[in-house]
Amino acid sequence: MNQPDPDADLKVEIQEIYEEHKGRYGYRRIADELTKRKQIVNHKKVQRIMTELGLKCLVRMKKYKSYKGKVGKIAPNILDRQFTAEQPNEKWVTDITEFKLFSEKLYLSPVLDLFNGEIITYTIGSRPTYSLVSGMLDKALEYLPENHSLLIHSDQGWHYQMKQYRDVLKKRGVIQSMSRKGNCYDNSVMENFFGILKSEFLYLTEFESIDHFKQELQNYLEYYNHKRLKSKFKMTPVEYRTAFEQTA
Repeated sequence: MNQPDPDADLKVEIQEIYEEHKGRYGYRRIADELTKRKQIVNHKKVQRIMTELGLKCLVRMKKYKSYKGKVGKIAPNILDRQFTAEQPNEKWVTDITEFKLFSEKLYLSPVLDLFNGEIITYTIGSRPTYSLVSGMLDKALEYLPENHSLLIHSDQGWHYQMKQYRDVLKKRGVIQSMSRKGNCYDNSVMENFFGILKSEFLYLTEFESIDHFKQELQNYLEYYNHKRLKSKFKMTPVEYRTAFEQTA
């Protein structure tokens, strides 16, 4: 009864990781973070300690449902659910999602690199205008090297069917791919990101104003790229890209 707790230091570190990530990490991702810190701890032990400490992952993901649709006419579904890439700037995906805050609506237009899941850039606005997407595209293409073989995939939203949008892609030599009508599984990586964003950020944060929301969104996306471990890589998106570039 009077013996010191052999896991006392580990419990402190698990608590610190949990609080650092604002309750977004479950026991498996905390175990991955410990491994990254050179502490090999079985995930079942981490689960047991979290239960003892009363630490529960606050995130509850929702599954997306869809139905099978027709092939689009503007651009074919070239991506065809091949959601892996061998190098950065090989396959990008994009979409728009809506937020309702303070009796207002906000629209987010990000672009994600399928190589490492990194959010390349984004735009946000109070209306889903074409400039929301064109602004995103202009910013994203600034990161694209001159020599590339990029494919960019989206749904069949009217923004992506605009001649101006298609002309910009053609000018930069970017191949356009579009989901089948009404089938979000064809762009499920982007749908999954929106689910993570809303579960880990929107539903867990209290906002004081629209401006506060925008600032916290910027902070979260910085966190997502630079600090949040992806289970697939056991690294953050930026760490994974950096490691690839150093060995390329």
